[in-house]
Amino acid sequence: MAQFRSERDSMGEVRVPADALYGPQTQRAVENFPISGRPLPPELIHSLGMVKWAAASVNRDLGLLNDQPIDALLAACREVADGKLDDQFPVDVFQTGSGTSSNMNANEVITLRTMELSGEKSPFPPIHPNDHVNLGQSSNDVFPTAIHVAAARAIRERLIPALERCAVALFEKSAAWRGILKIGRTHLTDAVPIALGQEIGGMARQMELSVQRARKAIEALHELPIGGTAVGTGVNAHAEFGRRVCKLLAEETGIPFVEAADHFEANARRDGLVECHGLLRTVAVALFSVADNIRWLASGPRCGLAEITLPDRQPGSSIMPGKVNPVLCESAMQAAARVMGNDQTVVFCGAAGGHFQLNVMMPVVADAVLESARLLSNATDAFTKYCLSGMEANAATCEAAVEQSLALATALTPLIGYDRAAELAKEALASGRTIRQLCREKNLLPDEQLAEALDPRRMTNI
Repeated sequence: MAQFRSERDSMGEVRVPADALYGPQTQRAVENFPISGRPLPPELIHSLGMVKWAAASVNRDLGLLNDQPIDALLAACREVADGKLDDQFPVDVFQTGSGTSSNMNANEVITLRTMELSGEKSPFPPIHPNDHVNLGQSSNDVFPTAIHVAAARAIRERLIPALERCAVALFEKSAAWRGILKIGRTHLTDAVPIALGQEIGGMARQMELSVQRARKAIEALHELPIGGTAVGTGVNAHAEFGRRVCKLLAEETGIPFVEAADHFEANARRDGLVECHGLLRTVAVALFSVADNIRWLASGPRCGLAEITLPDRQPGSSIMPGKVNPVLCESAMQAAARVMGNDQTVVFCGAAGGHFQLNVMMPVVADAVLESARLLSNATDAFTKYCLSGMEANAATCEAAVEQSLALATALTPLIGYDRAAELAKEALASGRTIRQLCREKNLLPDEQLAEALDPRRMTNI
């Protein structure tokens, strides 16, 4: 069997792998862009298939696809959307900035798969990758539309549920640890007492707000460029095409996509993706913060804070026997750091890549946004499942530090004044005695009043 077949496009003849479902334009792109070895993210390939399905459905309903095997065409689009043909999308992420290579990759794969499904032997007629699969479309509106659909779905279907599970796990720990007193810390130094549940509750609220931010990130993607074709004028597209495609995509995904209010903005600018990823960056900041603080609270087990204990997941050292590290915290922090770096890529591409009627940095923007959504989803889920859900409070350790804290002098300020309280704190530090012991030695307050003033629970409002 021949290893290659000969195909022809507007530039001439091309040798294509014999068993490939793609054609000459895809093969040219494979040869032109041996850059990273990474194809498009699968989520984007699937969304390209969904956009092509919606476009073909609308063109059928508008009477613009009459002589083509429409059922086979729609089935081929569905196979792309369902991830059944991912291995037929070999074009590198770092390709033509409009995504034309990958749009044509989709057009060619859908064309040849339609032929297989319909039993046709030749593509011209009844179906052509440009004339029929790409009817009413341009890479300039299809590709950013597919990015919006892919990112919105990734955030709604994977990231938001992961963040919600994380928030629930933290709220459960917060409620369970509401009565455990510990010392607060500001500037990494001792502060007035709080409850461990209050501290964890603050983290739970961070993740709860992250859910809200992720929902806002989807809202930034609701307007779709489809219907603007090459430059925003809608040339070669039916006047109803964009609106109808958006309606189908909204029905299919459950996300309220709408046709862009201004196609010149929608084709040329990627501000919606910049806004979307800015919110993902904020989610990454929250995840990093929670994981880092949990790591610090669990530091030890004997010579650190050791206020909580994390589940043992794996040996922590190749040289120190028995050492166990907060690996899930570190993994989440690294994923969050990558997302923050991706944000710089998205911001730069949004600002510097859009000139006149087109942004020419779209594939790398898509790769960054979808990687960020994937990293945040997976890292949050692993962190929740393998770390947060199994962590335990060391109540005795938490409460033992409260009586030793110099910050208890804060509660005496209304009774003896700031300056006198400061002197007590300094003397306690120098002498090694507690604030309570010094107050009793100096007979500063009656025992009953002193006990009330230095009651740590009264300071926490629990």
